[in-house]
Amino acid sequence: MKLRIDPGTRILGQVLIGGAPLRVLRLSKAGALLVRQWRDGAEVSDLPQQRKLADRLVDAGIAHPEHRKAGLTRADVTIVVPARDPATLPAADVVIDDGSQAPIPVATQRHPVARGPAAARNTGLAYVTTELTAFLDADTEPRPGWLDAILPHFEDPAVVAVAPRIRSTPGSSALEKYERQRSALDLGAAPAPVGPGRRVTYLPTAALVVRTAAAKAAGGFDERLRFGEDVDFVWRLDGRVRYEPKSEVLHTPRKTWRAWAKQRFDYGTSAAPLAKRHGHKAIAPVRVSGWTALAWGLIAARRPGLGAAVAFGTAALLPRKLAPLGVPVRESLLIALRGHLGAGRYFAEALTRTWGPVAVPVLAARGRTVLAFAFSRHLKEWAETRPGLDPVRWVLARTADDLSYGAGVWYGCWKERTVTPLIPDFTNWPRK
Repeated sequence: MKLRIDPGTRILGQVLIGGAPLRVLRLSKAGALLVRQWRDGAEVSDLPQQRKLADRLVDAGIAHPEHRKAGLTRADVTIVVPARDPATLPAADVVIDDGSQAPIPVATQRHPVARGPAAARNTGLAYVTTELTAFLDADTEPRPGWLDAILPHFEDPAVVAVAPRIRSTPGSSALEKYERQRSALDLGAAPAPVGPGRRVTYLPTAALVVRTAAAKAAGGFDERLRFGEDVDFVWRLDGRVRYEPKSEVLHTPRKTWRAWAKQRFDYGTSAAPLAKRHGHKAIAPVRVSGWTALAWGLIAARRPGLGAAVAFGTAALLPRKLAPLGVPVRESLLIALRGHLGAGRYFAEALTRTWGPVAVPVLAARGRTVLAFAFSRHLKEWAETRPGLDPVRWVLARTADDLSYGAGVWYGCWKERTVTPLIPDFTNWPRK
Protein backbone atom coordinates (compact mmCIF):
# COMPACT_ATOMS: atom_id res chain seq x y z
CA MET A 1 0.00 0.00 0.00
CA LYS A 2 1.04 3.55 -0.70
CA LEU A 3 -0.27 6.78 0.82
CA ARG A 4 -1.20 9.90 -1.08
CA ILE A 5 -0.98 12.95 1.15
CA ASP A 6 -4.14 15.02 0.90
CA PRO A 7 -3.56 18.30 -0.98
CA GLY A 8 -4.91 20.23 2.00
CA THR A 9 -2.32 18.79 4.39
CA ARG A 10 0.58 20.96 5.50
CA ILE A 11 3.84 19.30 6.58
CA LEU A 12 5.88 21.52 8.90
CA GLY A 13 8.84 19.49 10.07
CA GLN A 14 7.40 17.08 12.65
CA VAL A 15 3.96 18.70 12.56
CA LEU A 16 1.09 17.74 10.26
CA ILE A 17 -1.94 20.01 9.85
CA GLY A 18 -4.89 18.78 7.86
CA GLY A 19 -7.94 16.57 7.70
CA ALA A 20 -11.58 17.31 8.34
CA PRO A 21 -12.28 18.22 11.03
CA LEU A 22 -8.91 19.94 11.16
CA ARG A 23 -6.26 18.09 13.16
CA VAL A 24 -2.78 19.01 14.34
CA LEU A 25 -0.44 16.04 14.77
CA ARG A 26 3.09 16.15 16.14
CA LEU A 27 5.18 13.19 15.06
CA SER A 28 8.45 11.75 16.25
CA LYS A 29 11.49 12.37 14.05
CA ALA A 30 11.19 8.83 12.71
CA GLY A 31 7.48 9.33 12.02
CA ALA A 32 8.08 12.61 10.21
CA LEU A 33 10.75 10.93 8.06
CA LEU A 34 8.30 8.16 7.16
CA VAL A 35 5.65 10.67 6.11
CA ARG A 36 8.11 12.43 3.82
CA GLN A 37 9.11 9.08 2.31
CA TRP A 38 5.46 8.12 1.77
CA ARG A 39 4.80 11.52 0.20
CA ASP A 40 7.62 10.80 -2.23
CA GLY A 41 6.18 7.43 -3.25
CA ALA A 42 7.59 4.88 -0.78
CA GLU A 43 5.39 1.95 0.22
CA VAL A 44 4.00 1.45 3.71
CA SER A 45 5.63 -1.67 5.12
CA ASP A 46 3.88 -4.33 7.19
CA LEU A 47 5.74 -3.27 10.34
CA PRO A 48 3.14 -2.61 13.09
CA GLN A 49 4.55 0.85 13.83
CA GLN A 50 4.27 1.94 10.20
CA ARG A 51 0.77 0.50 9.81
CA LYS A 52 -0.38 2.23 12.98
CA LEU A 53 0.87 5.62 11.79
CA ALA A 54 -0.54 5.10 8.30
CA ASP A 55 -3.95 4.17 9.75
CA ARG A 56 -3.88 7.28 11.90
CA LEU A 57 -3.25 9.51 8.90
CA VAL A 58 -5.92 7.79 6.82
CA ASP A 59 -8.53 7.97 9.58
CA ALA A 60 -7.83 11.68 10.01
CA GLY A 61 -8.17 12.38 6.28
CA ILE A 62 -4.59 13.64 6.19
CA ALA A 63 -3.64 10.93 3.69
CA HIS A 64 -5.46 8.48 1.41
CA PRO A 65 -4.60 4.83 0.77
CA GLU A 66 -3.60 3.52 -2.64
CA HIS A 67 -3.58 -0.26 -2.80
CA ARG A 68 -1.60 -1.92 -5.59
CA LYS A 69 -4.07 -4.71 -6.33
CA ALA A 70 -7.26 -6.34 -5.16
CA GLY A 71 -7.53 -9.85 -3.83
CA LEU A 72 -11.29 -9.79 -4.43
CA THR A 73 -12.85 -9.88 -7.89
CA ARG A 74 -16.25 -9.40 -9.51
CA ALA A 75 -17.02 -13.00 -8.55
CA ASP A 76 -16.88 -11.93 -4.89
CA VAL A 77 -19.57 -9.27 -5.43
CA THR A 78 -23.34 -9.72 -5.60
CA ILE A 79 -25.08 -6.73 -7.20
CA VAL A 80 -28.48 -6.04 -5.62
CA VAL A 81 -30.95 -3.70 -7.34
CA PRO A 82 -34.25 -2.62 -5.71
CA ALA A 83 -36.73 -1.53 -8.37
CA ARG A 84 -40.26 -0.27 -8.76
CA ASP A 85 -41.65 0.33 -12.25
CA PRO A 86 -38.14 0.83 -13.67
CA ALA A 87 -37.53 2.28 -17.12
CA THR A 88 -34.21 0.42 -17.30
CA LEU A 89 -32.13 -1.79 -15.04
CA PRO A 90 -28.37 -2.04 -14.59
CA ALA A 91 -26.79 -5.47 -14.82
CA ALA A 92 -27.57 -7.22 -11.53
CA ASP A 93 -27.41 -10.56 -9.76
CA VAL A 94 -30.42 -9.95 -7.52
CA VAL A 95 -33.38 -7.75 -8.48
CA ILE A 96 -36.12 -7.06 -5.95
CA ASP A 97 -39.42 -5.89 -7.42
CA ASP A 98 -40.86 -3.51 -4.84
CA GLY A 99 -44.51 -3.68 -5.84
CA SER A 100 -44.27 -2.63 -9.50
CA GLN A 101 -47.59 -2.28 -11.33
CA ALA A 102 -46.30 -4.68 -13.98
CA PRO A 103 -44.12 -7.42 -12.44
CA ILE A 104 -40.45 -7.28 -13.45
CA PRO A 105 -39.69 -10.47 -15.39
CA VAL A 106 -36.09 -10.81 -14.15
CA ALA A 107 -36.93 -10.13 -10.49
CA THR A 108 -35.52 -12.53 -7.92
CA GLN A 109 -38.41 -11.75 -5.59
CA ARG A 110 -41.43 -9.46 -5.73
CA HIS A 111 -43.07 -7.51 -2.92
CA PRO A 112 -46.85 -7.62 -3.53
CA VAL A 113 -47.06 -3.98 -2.39
CA ALA A 114 -44.40 -1.29 -2.31
CA ARG A 115 -42.50 -1.37 0.99
CA GLY A 116 -39.79 1.17 0.16
CA PRO A 117 -36.13 0.96 -0.87
CA ALA A 118 -34.91 -0.03 2.61
CA ALA A 119 -37.14 -3.11 2.68
CA ALA A 120 -36.24 -4.00 -0.91
CA ARG A 121 -32.51 -3.83 -0.17
CA ASN A 122 -32.96 -5.95 2.96
CA THR A 123 -34.83 -8.56 0.94
CA GLY A 124 -32.01 -8.58 -1.60
CA LEU A 125 -29.33 -8.74 1.09
CA ALA A 126 -30.84 -11.98 2.41
CA TYR A 127 -29.94 -13.66 -0.92
CA VAL A 128 -26.27 -12.67 -0.80
CA THR A 129 -23.61 -15.25 0.04
CA THR A 130 -20.57 -13.50 -1.46
CA GLU A 131 -18.13 -11.49 0.63
CA LEU A 132 -19.26 -8.18 -0.86
CA THR A 133 -22.65 -6.72 -1.72
CA ALA A 134 -23.03 -3.89 -4.22
CA PHE A 135 -26.25 -1.92 -3.96
CA LEU A 136 -27.28 -0.10 -7.13
CA ASP A 137 -30.45 1.87 -7.76
CA ALA A 138 -32.50 0.98 -10.82
CA ASP A 139 -31.84 4.38 -12.44
CA THR A 140 -28.05 4.12 -12.27
CA GLU A 141 -25.55 3.28 -14.99
CA PRO A 142 -22.15 2.09 -13.70
CA ARG A 143 -19.24 3.10 -15.89
CA PRO A 144 -17.22 0.18 -17.32
CA GLY A 145 -14.74 -1.10 -14.74
CA TRP A 146 -16.42 0.82 -11.91
CA LEU A 147 -15.42 -1.86 -9.38
CA ASP A 148 -11.73 -1.70 -10.31
CA ALA A 149 -11.03 1.32 -8.10
CA ILE A 150 -13.29 0.12 -5.28
CA LEU A 151 -12.23 -3.49 -4.67
CA PRO A 152 -8.60 -2.68 -3.70
CA HIS A 153 -9.85 -0.75 -0.65
CA PHE A 154 -11.10 -4.02 0.84
CA GLU A 155 -7.50 -5.18 1.18
CA ASP A 156 -7.72 -3.22 4.42
CA PRO A 157 -9.70 -5.55 6.70
CA ALA A 158 -11.02 -2.55 8.65
CA VAL A 159 -12.78 -1.13 5.56
CA VAL A 160 -16.44 -2.17 5.53
CA ALA A 161 -17.87 0.01 2.75
CA VAL A 162 -16.72 2.03 -0.26
CA ALA A 163 -18.80 4.20 -2.56
CA PRO A 164 -18.06 5.54 -6.04
CA ARG A 165 -18.74 9.04 -7.27
CA ILE A 166 -22.33 9.35 -8.49
CA ARG A 167 -22.67 11.90 -11.28
CA SER A 168 -25.83 13.03 -12.98
CA THR A 169 -26.26 11.88 -16.57
CA PRO A 170 -25.24 14.71 -18.96
CA GLY A 171 -28.02 16.48 -20.84
CA SER A 172 -28.96 19.68 -22.62
CA SER A 173 -31.88 20.96 -20.53
CA ALA A 174 -31.40 23.57 -17.80
CA LEU A 175 -32.26 21.00 -15.13
CA GLU A 176 -29.80 18.46 -16.51
CA LYS A 177 -27.05 21.07 -16.68
CA TYR A 178 -27.75 22.12 -13.11
CA GLU A 179 -27.80 18.53 -11.83
CA ARG A 180 -24.52 17.77 -13.57
CA GLN A 181 -22.89 20.39 -11.33
CA ARG A 182 -25.03 20.21 -8.18
CA SER A 183 -26.48 16.71 -7.87
CA ALA A 184 -27.25 15.90 -4.23
CA LEU A 185 -25.67 12.49 -4.84
CA ASP A 186 -22.37 13.85 -6.18
CA LEU A 187 -19.89 14.14 -3.32
CA GLY A 188 -17.07 15.67 -5.31
CA ALA A 189 -13.78 14.73 -6.95
CA ALA A 190 -11.64 14.19 -3.83
CA PRO A 191 -11.32 10.87 -1.94
CA ALA A 192 -12.21 10.91 1.73
CA PRO A 193 -13.04 8.94 4.86
CA VAL A 194 -16.76 9.11 5.58
CA GLY A 195 -18.65 9.92 8.76
CA PRO A 196 -20.43 12.64 10.74
CA GLY A 197 -18.35 15.79 11.08
CA ARG A 198 -16.04 14.90 8.19
CA ARG A 199 -15.81 16.57 4.81
CA VAL A 200 -17.85 13.71 3.34
CA THR A 201 -20.47 13.00 5.98
CA TYR A 202 -22.61 10.36 4.30
CA LEU A 203 -22.89 8.04 1.31
CA PRO A 204 -25.99 7.44 -0.83
CA THR A 205 -26.77 3.79 -1.48
CA ALA A 206 -27.69 4.58 -5.05
CA ALA A 207 -24.26 2.98 -5.48
CA LEU A 208 -22.44 1.40 -2.53
CA VAL A 209 -20.23 -1.65 -2.04
CA VAL A 210 -20.25 -3.11 1.47
CA ARG A 211 -18.94 -6.18 3.23
CA THR A 212 -21.92 -8.50 3.42
CA ALA A 213 -21.13 -9.59 6.95
CA ALA A 214 -20.90 -5.98 8.12
CA ALA A 215 -24.21 -5.09 6.46
CA LYS A 216 -25.96 -8.01 8.12
CA ALA A 217 -24.29 -7.33 11.48
CA ALA A 218 -25.66 -3.77 11.32
CA GLY A 219 -29.15 -5.18 10.88
CA GLY A 220 -29.48 -3.97 7.30
CA PHE A 221 -31.54 -0.89 6.53
CA ASP A 222 -34.08 0.66 8.89
CA GLU A 223 -37.36 0.03 7.09
CA ARG A 224 -39.12 2.67 9.17
CA LEU A 225 -37.17 5.37 7.30
CA ARG A 226 -38.57 6.37 3.92
CA PHE A 227 -35.73 8.83 3.31
CA GLY A 228 -32.25 8.96 4.82
CA GLU A 229 -32.21 5.19 5.32
CA ASP A 230 -28.92 5.06 3.41
CA VAL A 231 -27.30 7.69 5.63
CA ASP A 232 -28.48 5.88 8.75
CA PHE A 233 -27.17 2.56 7.40
CA VAL A 234 -23.70 3.94 6.62
CA TRP A 235 -23.44 5.59 10.04
CA ARG A 236 -24.28 2.29 11.78
CA LEU A 237 -21.61 0.26 10.02
CA ASP A 238 -18.79 -0.86 12.31
CA GLY A 239 -15.55 -0.05 10.52
CA ARG A 240 -13.92 2.29 8.03
CA VAL A 241 -16.01 3.76 5.24
CA ARG A 242 -14.38 5.32 2.18
CA TYR A 243 -15.43 7.51 -0.72
CA GLU A 244 -13.57 6.73 -3.95
CA PRO A 245 -14.27 9.16 -6.83
CA LYS A 246 -11.98 7.29 -9.25
CA SER A 247 -14.95 4.98 -9.67
CA GLU A 248 -17.97 6.57 -11.31
CA VAL A 249 -21.65 5.70 -11.66
CA LEU A 250 -24.16 7.78 -13.62
CA HIS A 251 -27.58 8.57 -12.18
CA THR A 252 -30.64 9.75 -14.07
CA PRO A 253 -31.94 13.09 -12.68
CA ARG A 254 -35.59 13.98 -12.19
CA LYS A 255 -37.44 14.95 -15.37
CA THR A 256 -39.17 18.12 -14.13
CA TRP A 257 -38.31 20.95 -11.78
CA ARG A 258 -41.33 20.08 -9.66
CA ALA A 259 -40.20 16.47 -9.20
CA TRP A 260 -36.67 17.73 -8.52
CA ALA A 261 -37.87 20.15 -5.81
CA LYS A 262 -39.92 17.38 -4.19
CA GLN A 263 -36.83 15.17 -4.13
CA ARG A 264 -34.88 17.87 -2.32
CA PHE A 265 -37.79 18.40 0.11
CA ASP A 266 -37.92 14.65 0.80
CA TYR A 267 -34.19 14.57 1.50
CA GLY A 268 -34.66 17.37 4.02
CA THR A 269 -37.34 15.47 5.92
CA SER A 270 -34.75 12.84 6.89
CA ALA A 271 -32.77 15.26 9.09
CA ALA A 272 -35.07 14.98 12.11
CA PRO A 273 -35.29 11.16 12.32
CA LEU A 274 -31.53 10.96 11.72
CA ALA A 275 -30.93 13.41 14.56
CA LYS A 276 -33.04 11.28 16.88
CA ARG A 277 -31.00 8.21 16.00
CA HIS A 278 -27.50 9.68 15.83
CA GLY A 279 -27.53 12.84 17.93
CA HIS A 280 -27.07 16.55 17.48
CA LYS A 281 -23.45 16.59 16.33
CA ALA A 282 -24.15 14.23 13.43
CA ILE A 283 -26.76 16.49 11.85
CA ALA A 284 -25.94 20.04 13.05
CA PRO A 285 -26.35 22.62 10.22
CA VAL A 286 -23.21 24.51 11.31
CA ARG A 287 -20.11 23.31 13.19
CA VAL A 288 -17.88 26.15 14.36
CA SER A 289 -16.32 27.34 17.59
CA GLY A 290 -18.35 29.54 19.92
CA TRP A 291 -15.92 32.41 19.43
CA THR A 292 -16.31 32.17 15.66
CA ALA A 293 -20.08 32.23 16.04
CA LEU A 294 -19.84 35.32 18.26
CA ALA A 295 -17.59 37.12 15.78
CA TRP A 296 -19.96 36.53 12.86
CA GLY A 297 -22.98 37.28 15.03
CA LEU A 298 -21.55 40.69 15.85
CA ILE A 299 -20.81 41.36 12.18
CA ALA A 300 -24.36 40.37 11.25
CA ALA A 301 -25.64 42.70 13.98
CA ARG A 302 -23.77 45.58 12.29
CA ARG A 303 -20.94 45.59 14.80
CA PRO A 304 -18.08 44.72 12.42
CA GLY A 305 -15.45 46.33 14.61
CA LEU A 306 -16.40 44.22 17.62
CA GLY A 307 -16.68 41.15 15.42
CA ALA A 308 -13.19 41.68 14.03
CA ALA A 309 -11.86 42.30 17.55
CA VAL A 310 -13.28 38.96 18.73
CA ALA A 311 -11.90 37.17 15.68
CA PHE A 312 -8.39 38.60 15.99
CA GLY A 313 -8.40 38.35 19.78
CA THR A 314 -9.25 34.66 19.80
CA ALA A 315 -6.84 34.02 16.93
CA ALA A 316 -4.09 35.46 19.11
CA LEU A 317 -4.84 32.84 21.78
CA LEU A 318 -4.43 29.80 19.54
CA PRO A 319 -0.60 29.97 19.27
CA ARG A 320 -0.34 29.39 23.02
CA LYS A 321 -2.58 26.32 22.73
CA LEU A 322 -0.66 24.83 19.81
CA ALA A 323 2.86 25.85 20.92
CA PRO A 324 3.45 22.56 22.81
CA LEU A 325 2.91 20.72 19.53
CA GLY A 326 5.57 22.78 17.79
CA VAL A 327 3.23 24.74 15.54
CA PRO A 328 4.80 28.06 14.52
CA VAL A 329 3.00 31.20 15.71
CA ARG A 330 2.31 32.36 12.15
CA GLU A 331 0.77 29.01 11.23
CA SER A 332 -1.41 29.03 14.36
CA LEU A 333 -2.70 32.49 13.51
CA LEU A 334 -3.47 31.40 9.94
CA ILE A 335 -5.39 28.36 11.21
CA ALA A 336 -7.52 30.55 13.44
CA LEU A 337 -8.16 33.27 10.86
CA ARG A 338 -8.95 30.78 8.10
CA GLY A 339 -11.35 29.06 10.46
CA HIS A 340 -13.12 32.35 11.21
CA LEU A 341 -13.34 33.29 7.53
CA GLY A 342 -14.40 29.82 6.40
CA ALA A 343 -17.19 29.80 8.95
CA GLY A 344 -18.81 32.65 7.05
CA ARG A 345 -19.53 30.24 4.21
CA TYR A 346 -21.04 27.69 6.61
CA PHE A 347 -23.33 30.32 8.14
CA ALA A 348 -24.31 31.58 4.68
CA GLU A 349 -25.27 28.06 3.64
CA ALA A 350 -27.29 27.47 6.81
CA LEU A 351 -29.09 30.81 6.43
CA THR A 352 -30.35 30.02 2.95
CA ARG A 353 -30.71 26.25 3.33
CA THR A 354 -31.55 24.66 6.70
CA TRP A 355 -32.79 27.91 8.27
CA GLY A 356 -33.88 29.35 4.93
CA PRO A 357 -37.69 29.02 5.15
CA VAL A 358 -37.64 31.35 8.16
CA ALA A 359 -34.35 33.23 7.79
CA VAL A 360 -34.76 34.36 4.18
CA PRO A 361 -38.13 36.16 4.70
CA VAL A 362 -36.84 37.79 7.90
CA LEU A 363 -33.56 38.91 6.34
CA ALA A 364 -35.34 40.14 3.20
CA ALA A 365 -37.09 42.66 5.42
CA ARG A 366 -34.43 43.45 8.00
CA GLY A 367 -31.06 42.17 6.88
CA ARG A 368 -30.64 42.51 3.14
CA THR A 369 -26.88 42.97 3.38
CA VAL A 370 -26.52 39.65 5.20
CA LEU A 371 -28.84 38.00 2.70
CA ALA A 372 -26.88 39.42 -0.24
CA PHE A 373 -23.68 38.06 1.28
CA ALA A 374 -25.28 34.63 1.72
CA PHE A 375 -26.49 34.49 -1.88
CA SER A 376 -23.22 35.80 -3.29
CA ARG A 377 -21.67 32.37 -2.88
CA HIS A 378 -23.96 31.12 -5.66
CA LEU A 379 -22.47 33.64 -8.06
CA LYS A 380 -19.00 32.55 -6.99
CA GLU A 381 -19.93 28.94 -7.79
CA TRP A 382 -21.28 29.98 -11.16
CA ALA A 383 -18.06 31.82 -12.01
CA GLU A 384 -15.95 28.82 -10.96
CA THR A 385 -17.95 26.08 -12.71
CA ARG A 386 -19.48 27.83 -15.76
CA PRO A 387 -22.29 25.24 -15.76
CA GLY A 388 -23.83 26.21 -19.09
CA LEU A 389 -26.59 28.23 -17.42
CA ASP A 390 -26.74 32.00 -17.24
CA PRO A 391 -26.06 33.40 -13.75
CA VAL A 392 -29.70 34.37 -13.13
CA ARG A 393 -31.05 30.87 -13.74
CA TRP A 394 -28.17 29.37 -11.77
CA VAL A 395 -28.87 31.54 -8.71
CA LEU A 396 -32.60 30.84 -8.95
CA ALA A 397 -31.97 27.10 -9.15
CA ARG A 398 -29.51 27.19 -6.23
CA THR A 399 -32.00 29.20 -4.17
CA ALA A 400 -34.82 26.77 -4.95
CA ASP A 401 -32.50 23.87 -4.12
CA ASP A 402 -31.68 25.30 -0.70
CA LEU A 403 -35.23 26.34 0.18
CA SER A 404 -36.75 23.03 -0.92
CA TYR A 405 -34.34 21.12 1.28
CA GLY A 406 -34.82 23.57 4.15
CA ALA A 407 -38.61 23.29 3.93
CA GLY A 408 -38.19 19.52 4.22
CA VAL A 409 -36.04 19.92 7.33
CA TRP A 410 -38.66 22.13 9.02
CA TYR A 411 -41.46 19.76 8.05
CA GLY A 412 -39.48 16.82 9.42
CA CYS A 413 -38.83 18.70 12.66
CA TRP A 414 -42.56 19.41 13.05
CA LYS A 415 -43.46 15.81 12.29
CA GLU A 416 -40.87 14.38 14.71
CA ARG A 417 -41.46 17.09 17.33
CA THR A 418 -37.81 18.10 17.55
CA VAL A 419 -35.69 21.15 16.71
CA THR A 420 -32.34 19.34 16.93
CA PRO A 421 -31.53 19.59 13.17
CA LEU A 422 -31.86 23.38 13.39
CA ILE A 423 -29.39 23.87 16.24
CA PRO A 424 -25.75 24.72 15.41
CA ASP A 425 -22.79 23.03 17.11
CA PHE A 426 -20.40 25.55 18.65
CA THR A 427 -17.77 23.11 19.95
CA ASN A 428 -15.62 22.74 16.83
CA TRP A 429 -11.92 23.67 17.01
CA PRO A 430 -8.64 22.20 15.70
CA ARG A 431 -8.05 18.76 17.24
CA LYS A 432 -4.74 17.44 18.51
